[in-house]
Formats: sequence, structure tokens, C-alpha cells
Amino acid sequence: MTEERKQGKFKNPLSLQIKPDLFEQASEEEKAQQVTMRESVSFMKDAMRRLRKNHIAMISFWVIIIIALIAFIVPEFYPYTYTKQDVSAQNLFPMQYSAKEQAKIDKGQSVFPHIMGTDALGRDYAIRVIYGTRISLVVGIFSALIVVVIGIIYGSISGYFGGKVDMIMMRIVDIIYSLPDVLIVILLSVAIKDWVSGSKSELIARLGAGMVSIFVVFGLLYWVSMARQVRGQILSIKEQEYVLASKAIGASPARIIRKHMVPNCISVIIIIAAMQIPSAIFTESFLSFLGLGVSVPMPSLGSLASDARTGLRSYPYQLIFPALSIFLIVLSFNLLGNGLRDAFDPKLRS
Repeated sequence: MTEERKQGKFKNPLSLQIKPDLFEQASEEEKAQQVTMRESVSFMKDAMRRLRKNHIAMISFWVIIIIALIAFIVPEFYPYTYTKQDVSAQNLFPMQYSAKEQAKIDKGQSVFPHIMGTDALGRDYAIRVIYGTRISLVVGIFSALIVVVIGIIYGSISGYFGGKVDMIMMRIVDIIYSLPDVLIVILLSVAIKDWVSGSKSELIARLGAGMVSIFVVFGLLYWVSMARQVRGQILSIKEQEYVLASKAIGASPARIIRKHMVPNCISVIIIIAAMQIPSAIFTESFLSFLGLGVSVPMPSLGSLASDARTGLRSYPYQLIFPALSIFLIVLSFNLLGNGLRDAFDPKLRS
């Protein structure tokens, strides 16, 4: 029995061990079928692949694309302009014609309908909402670019040099963080708007004093969050071996930051920039609602909502359309930002 136990032929009836004889070794072909090799892709391609699997983020992305196409293409062939007035067509409801327009229709002439009605001055409301949406998108995107550029430069310098330089620069950030945002934004908007209004620059004249003041406000106040995030990334990256190797071969700090550090912070930069756009749009709408944003006669979603307050009970559509536009834009950018966050850093996925 001892010999049988050594040869494995004897099995204890109380044992749960399975006999090896019951199994067959897999062939090389069968082993090859079980091997699954993942395609080698870059970090950006892998992130975009995860983003495409996020259906909510992709729906939000296409909503933004559709809104942008409407805002920038439709005014080119729309029959009305945002300044054209018709005193006979004041406060018309959506798809309603004035008596003058109805008379033209009765004569067989074609009259393009007022899809969203008209305002108190007889201006087509749809084109004004479309132009307001364009202004919001332009302000959001350019403000985000300003924040990204200033935040990257400031945060990179602070994180790379460290020591006293980092301490002084971060104390400046803390001071800006401690300021009351709403009050400072209002004061800066008023002061900058008055200063810009007296400028003779052709570019400022085209953009308008209100638009320039909004860009300046964002450039002065809203870059601090980006700077802090970039600084934190730079502090961790500068301890890596490839940064030490770059220093050893004599690379300048500017080259190290530009070639090695900032590219490795790109995920954080994209996420914060995507989150900054809806914040900029909401701030612009808020300032325009208070009369500190885009200058008249250029419409803004905030100024349209402000003008609609006087006739809210009689003409509620004049508030519903700009409010709905703000809601769709801000919600879509927020959902897309959440999707980008999950795609670039799956550990943060909620």
C-alpha cells in the first residue's frame, strides 16, 4: 500500500483531491487561443476610447456640436438680423405673424415665420437667442484658453523652481482665492468697461467694451485653480528620472517644462479647461443679466433673460428660450467634463 501511495494510485476516500489523470494537457494551439493581446495604443488614444464608451458624455459632445453649428452657421442665411426692428410686430408669440406680414401672405408673398416670436421692439427673437448663444460659446472658449495659458505658465514656474519662489507665488494665489468673487468681478467689470470704452483700438471696438472686460476679468481672477493643479503635477513629475537626465545634459528649465513636464500634465489641463468653459459661460450670463456684460445692441443670453423680466407674465417665452439655451450649454459642458475626467483618470470614476 505504501508503494501504491507513492505512485499516486491510492486515494484516501475522505480526500477531496482530484486525480490528475482526469485532465489532459492543452495543446500549443489551444494555449494560443487563450492568449489575448491588447493593442498597443498611446495614452491619448486610450483615453479617447474610454470617452467614446461613455454614452452620456458623447451625447453631450454632439449636443454642443449641434448648438455651435446653429450659432455660427444659421445667422449666415437667416432672413432676419438681431438689430432689425418692425414696430408692427411687437411681442409676437412663436410662429405668429403681424397684421402687416399677414397682409403680405394674403397677397401671395412668402414671409419667413418668427420661430421664437419677437421682443418688445419687434426684433426676431430666434436670431437674438442664436447670437446670444454664439457670444456665450465664444466667451466660454476664449476665457478657458486665457485661464489655461496663464495657469500653465504660473503653475509650472512655481512647481519647478520651488523654495522661496514657490512660496511667494502660492501666497499670491491664496490672496486671490480669498477675494469675494462676485464683488471683485462686478468692480473690475465696471472699471475695465469704462477704461476700454475710451480706447481707440479697432479690435476693442469690434469686440465691444463688455466682451473685453469679461476676458480681462477671467485673466485676472479665474486662473488660480488651474495654477494650483498644474503646480501639484509639476511637483510630482520633477522627481522623475527623465527630468534628472534632462538636467544632466544641460537642458534649460524652459525646455524641460515645455518638452517633459507640461505634456505629462495634459490630462489635468484638459479636464480643468472643460470644466472652466461652463463656469465662464455662466459668469458672462450673470454679468450680462446685471448689465455689465456684452454691450447693446449685441444680444447675450443673460441680457435677454434680464429684458424678459418686465413681461414675464404676458410673454414667458422670452425668458424660457434664453434660459433653456444656458441650461443646455452648461449642462452639456459639465457632463462632457465629467466624461473627460473619467476617461483620463479612471481612478476618479464615480
